[in-house]
Amino acid sequence: MRLYAYVLEGRDLAVEDSYVKLQLGKFKSKTRVLKNTKNPVWNEEFAFRVHDMEDELVVSVYRTVEGSGFFNMSADLVGRVRVPIGSVAAEENHNLPATWFSLVKPKGSRSKNNRDCGKILLSLSLHGRGPDISTDPPLCEHSLDNDANCREWGGVYVTYQDPSYSKAPYRKILEGKQMMKALTGRLERLFNKNEDNPRNEDSSGNDTSSEQSTMLSDYEDCIEEPLSGSSFEEAMEKMQSMSKEREMPTNLRGGILLDETYIVPSKVLNLFLFAPNSKFRRDLADLQGTTDVQEGSWTFKPEDMSCLTRFVTYTNPASKLVKAVKATEEQTYAKADGIEFAVHVNVSTPDAPYGNMFMIEILYCIIPGPQLSSGEESSRLVVSWGINFIQNTMMRGMIEGGVRQGLKESFGQFGSLLAHNFKKVYSLNVSDKDHLLATLQNGHQTDWELATCYFWNFTVVSTAFVTLYVFLHIVLCRLGKLQGLQFNGIDLPDSFGELITAGIIVIQLERVYSMVSRFIQARLQRGSDHGVKGQGDGWVLTIALIEGMNLTLLDPLGLPDPYVVFTCNGKTRTSSVKLQTLDPQWNEVLEFDAAEEPPSMLDVEVFDFDGPFEQAASLGHAEINFLRHTSTELADFWVPLQGKLAQSSQSKLHLRIFLDNNNGVETIKEYLMKMEKEVGKKLNLRSPHRNSTFQRIFGLPPEEFLISDFSCSLKRKMPLQGRLFLSARIVGFYANFFGHKTKFFFLWEDVHEIQVLPPSLSSMGSPQLVIILRKGRGLDARHGAKSQDEEGRLQFYFISFVSFNVASRTIKALWRTRRLTPEQKAKIAEEQQQEDGKSILLEDSGSCLVVADANMSKVYSVELPVKFESLMEMFEGGDLEHEVMGKSGCLGYVTTTWESVKPDLFERRLCYKFSRQFSIFGGEVTCTQQKFPSSDGKGWIVNEVMALHDILFSDHFRVHFRYKFESSVLTANSCKCDVYIGIRWLKSTKFQQRITRNISEKFAHKLKNTFELVEREILLANSSNMK
Repeated sequence: MRLYAYVLEGRDLAVEDSYVKLQLGKFKSKTRVLKNTKNPVWNEEFAFRVHDMEDELVVSVYRTVEGSGFFNMSADLVGRVRVPIGSVAAEENHNLPATWFSLVKPKGSRSKNNRDCGKILLSLSLHGRGPDISTDPPLCEHSLDNDANCREWGGVYVTYQDPSYSKAPYRKILEGKQMMKALTGRLERLFNKNEDNPRNEDSSGNDTSSEQSTMLSDYEDCIEEPLSGSSFEEAMEKMQSMSKEREMPTNLRGGILLDETYIVPSKVLNLFLFAPNSKFRRDLADLQGTTDVQEGSWTFKPEDMSCLTRFVTYTNPASKLVKAVKATEEQTYAKADGIEFAVHVNVSTPDAPYGNMFMIEILYCIIPGPQLSSGEESSRLVVSWGINFIQNTMMRGMIEGGVRQGLKESFGQFGSLLAHNFKKVYSLNVSDKDHLLATLQNGHQTDWELATCYFWNFTVVSTAFVTLYVFLHIVLCRLGKLQGLQFNGIDLPDSFGELITAGIIVIQLERVYSMVSRFIQARLQRGSDHGVKGQGDGWVLTIALIEGMNLTLLDPLGLPDPYVVFTCNGKTRTSSVKLQTLDPQWNEVLEFDAAEEPPSMLDVEVFDFDGPFEQAASLGHAEINFLRHTSTELADFWVPLQGKLAQSSQSKLHLRIFLDNNNGVETIKEYLMKMEKEVGKKLNLRSPHRNSTFQRIFGLPPEEFLISDFSCSLKRKMPLQGRLFLSARIVGFYANFFGHKTKFFFLWEDVHEIQVLPPSLSSMGSPQLVIILRKGRGLDARHGAKSQDEEGRLQFYFISFVSFNVASRTIKALWRTRRLTPEQKAKIAEEQQQEDGKSILLEDSGSCLVVADANMSKVYSVELPVKFESLMEMFEGGDLEHEVMGKSGCLGYVTTTWESVKPDLFERRLCYKFSRQFSIFGGEVTCTQQKFPSSDGKGWIVNEVMALHDILFSDHFRVHFRYKFESSVLTANSCKCDVYIGIRWLKSTKFQQRITRNISEKFAHKLKNTFELVEREILLANSSNMK
């Protein structure tokens, strides 16, 4: 049995900051702390399990002491009262009404005046199964301002001399139908008593608290001992007889969280999920880290005996952004006929941020699945969600997004755990397109029905009536005499009344004409998109436009005429126009032609039709990212529209979207063959295991397939080694650094530009691939971006590719294929061919770094008394090169080894910084050098392309060098060197001549000093070797 203690209020307490602590046996509880009042009003309810009728309820009032105690939790006892449980049982209906108790300090207290402690108002109720205890629900007045209704008792113990109270033997509990009849009679008497004795309102301004406390009391009053498994099954049998005529509720508008079919009967699955003390619920709480789980018993609502309900409370674990939050679920069976089950759950989280502004709804629907070939029964579980806002808030979008993400993660774990207990039916396509689309035909209206709905209004009816009335009047009237300025053929109004009547008729006819014209134009606008099948083989996108809700009202004088335009991969589909409605019903099917690669984005925009030659006004728009939603979610999807007016009106569209590959794996193979021509490399179809791993890492739908992946480093403050994944729709990066995982992805359509930067010191001598996104795109991947430019575009830097040329060429080819139109692709290809002809540093082309001879001028020529082989050591990356370049003002000099590009052609890269003596700006330098034998085979030619950084106008030009080395014909053990310089301008500027002159003079002087140092170092080395 249970004891319900209602702590209502205190009066004339000796302290201002107080709270109440209750103890029954070993169970304890306490109220909240109320400050700055000697007459606190708590209105709180507590329930205790009673094991012994000899126990006492100890109610103590404490004063909080701020800042004292190790944990600031110190408190002083104000007074205490003890109430024997037997005293409550002796009351009528075992219900002690609201009573004032005088607080008394214990014997060890210093205070001798017990009357100064104050009083406390309590109400106690005892019910349940026990000795001489009936199952009547308690009736308690929570907040009573009239002292005449409250008894005043004093003393430490409250005792009764009621002869009716004794320790008689326990009464037998009614069983079966007798118990149900007795319970029904008692409830009826209780409700009649409530009607005769209405409760008074709390005049002290605590109406809200009193109502909440009363609601909680009403719920607790109905609670009996927890149902056992057999009792729950009996309740299900009772629900079965009441639910036969009920229909299954429709899915909630938030979307589908789980839609799976399992090999288990629906009745068994229902018991597994919702039976009392379910092992699945305990395992799920352990998996999710949920604590303090308390399940109430399943009971029938007093006001509706056909509804079985229970309350469940628990504490969600803390996350990075939100602390641990206590949640309360009210679970109610909406249908339970033994075959189909529906459980509606209301979840409240008042302690969460903005938690008092919304309520979460979850709907569990269990229906029989298809008949399996093995003869086993199956059941389909569909879990949908919704959110109801109790108050308006500007944070609505953020709250919906947070709730959606949290529920997806939670029910992802829910589905995984359920799959460990029951086998899934993988062969079943739960979102069967043909079945779902067939249901739309029944709700489609004919033109006659649309015309009837549209024209059946006051304007048309009144105009028709007035027109008919005037026509009959003309027929019945005779020709009158000519008056005033009338003459034959012209009949003017004879009074102002006739003039006003004629004007009204003209205006009405004009409005009707406008309506008829609009209706005809709207019917013609219906077009050929509805019901037209997509052509070709590949990825076919099918959209079922069901309905709209709460569309924006632009014109206060009339309702909008909405229609929807869908855009995908540059192609559009348009729905029909629905006239004069804010909640249109379309029930139309629109299908796009097959595409070679799967689409990633669908743009949706709703317009207000205003004639074929008028600019249509937008009622809202939305973007649907196919990679962010599963096929199950897309199969029944409510899309919230964006835009100021659409968001304020909470406009939504109901869509069903299906993406199918009607050519199977052949579509993927054809796509890879096409990409091989763009990339210039063989692309193989990845294994199913590798594809599934790729999909699992980034949470992608099953139709996404991996094309290629590369090992590289993500350049941020510190380089992070990982892998770059490329698919038909995304670029993704994943790294696992000692358990710390970094992953993100963005769409190819989000990429604005791809740049290749030469090696630098910060990139450790490796070329850099820079991917720049469009403004406002890729915000989910911002944690991987190195920087953000002045226009707000994210920039991602990737370095340390094993084969940079192959990686950059593959990435650029995939980007061009996804991002650009055919015309843009052709233009870029033409420009690329022109660049190839100019022989600027080409990737894997093997051509020399040369420009036309006319652009080069000789700036230095010298004949050195050293051997040809000794001079070429200057370009071998050894000690001689590093020492000479360091002395000539090149700081941090780094070189790569020579790599063979093609026979007799070698390439390497350099990077260093200029000293302040050479340039006042300092500046970083990156170079690419190629060397090859001269045509006569007697010398070497070295071509060099230099890029300057952090110098004014450095992005406007590149400096080209050509070194020609050959043995001297006139003198033995000597060689000749000629150096040419040319400048290639990337951007035009009016300072070209000045910059060209300055560069020629500076580098001519630097080359002279460099070769003098080379000569001196070689001669010194030779002399030391001779010694």
